[in-house]
Amino acid sequence: MALTHNIAATYRGPGQVIRRLLDLGQREDRALAYLMGACALIFVAQLPRLSREAHLTGQDLNMLMGATLMAWLFIAPLLFYAIAFLVRGIGRVLGGQGDAYGARLALFWALFASTPLILLHGLVAGFIGPGLEMQIVGLVWCCVFLWFWIGGTIAQERRP
Repeated sequence: MALTHNIAATYRGPGQVIRRLLDLGQREDRALAYLMGACALIFVAQLPRLSREAHLTGQDLNMLMGATLMAWLFIAPLLFYAIAFLVRGIGRVLGGQGDAYGARLALFWALFASTPLILLHGLVAGFIGPGLEMQIVGLVWCCVFLWFWIGGTIAQERRP
């Protein structure tokens, strides 16, 4: 299935999409591509906010973009791998049947599938600025991300 179809299907049922992705076999390159794609899209989503911040404060936009690029494309993936490792450990303690690849895939796919809302959040942050609207979009993204991640994690932990 195409990425866009899988993303749309995730909004209907994250567990089914994770099971379908796991049925394709263990491919670490696929999981890493989801993670790096999500991190790249999150970086792009930050650009309107960074532009606004640079304009209002007089800071150098290139410095802000460089720091954000470093954070999202080099540091964040390492943190997401560590988070997936910890979640898999918790799943093992609780008697889950999943594996480390499934835990990584559930987290990385949840992040990737929720990027449309992150892009919306970036637009709101850049064009409207801090306020109630940005907080609402951020809360919606957080809830959707957690729904995708928890649903995907439960689905992969219940696999035989």
